[in-house]
Amino acid sequence: QVQLVESGGGLVQAGGSLRLSCAASELTFSKYVMGWFRQAPGKEREFVAAISRSASRTSYADFVKGRFAISRDNAKNTVYQQMSSLKREDTAVYYCAASGVLSVVVTTDHDYTYWGQGTQVTVSS
Repeated sequence: QVQLVESGGGLVQAGGSLRLSCAASELTFSKYVMGWFRQAPGKEREFVAAISRSASRTSYADFVKGRFAISRDNAKNTVYQQMSSLKREDTAVYYCAASGVLSVVVTTDHDYTYWGQGTQVTVSS
């Protein structure tokens, strides 16, 4: 059974940094586009970042460009998200997801097949 397990969330002050990790199992990791999404209380889930299978291409939501960086290590079946200059509005549950669609990067949640359970990120002022 495919599992995606996120870690690295927590409480951080505004302006601080966190690094999220997502470890995949029972998945041919290198064959999947990986993405990060987030959902804040009372809001819909939104796209944050995605990375192509070979890590040659990335895509970011405008609100995280220049602050977040997605990366992956196919040998470790793990995708990362380095988050810097965090703002209160970045507070959300962050989910990693895997997509098998034939696109270089994928930004729409309905194109993702597998999802993690989420990790809470809380940014305090």
